Amino acid sequence: MIRSAHSSDAAAIARIYNHYVVNTTVSFEEQPVSAEEMRGRIAEITGADLPWLVIEQDGQLAGYAYASKWKGRCAYRFSVEVSVYLDAAVARRGFGTRLYQALFSTLRERGVHVAMGGIAQPNPASVALHEKFGMQKVAHFKEVGFKFDQWLDVGYWQIVLSDPTRSIN
Repeated sequence: MIRSAHSSDAAAIARIYNHYVVNTTVSFEEQPVSAEEMRGRIAEITGADLPWLVIEQDGQLAGYAYASKWKGRCAYRFSVEVSVYLDAAVARRGFGTRLYQALFSTLRERGVHVAMGGIAQPNPASVALHEKFGMQKVAHFKEVGFKFDQWLDVGYWQIVLSDPTRSIN
């Protein structure tokens, strides 16, 4: 089941995310995030009228996806950055695909024009997921992150979600 995230999901979301913080270079954060901090992040995203979705399996949170503002300037208001994280125990079972299907559908309904996804490199599974949805690599930044005593690259993938000839008014 996919649904909108609630503040009561913060502890489960933090648990999923912190696996990546502590054990991988997928996230560039270096310290685990508290449930309270995650509650604030959820409120910030949903307060900006952007979607934060969760997927459940057998009543347990199995993953989440959300869209955040791409940049703060007004002209960027039709562009977002998308993220997806899964409980490590359910990876490669199609949950990421289902979350992104729902997220991109919601973004199209809300009139979002462009979605970008930043991916720490290397991460072939995430690249494959993003490209499965028609996202194309548009940028590669070398050695912009430093974690676990190594320099890390980040690539950006992008998709145009709405008809570029559509009136914005």
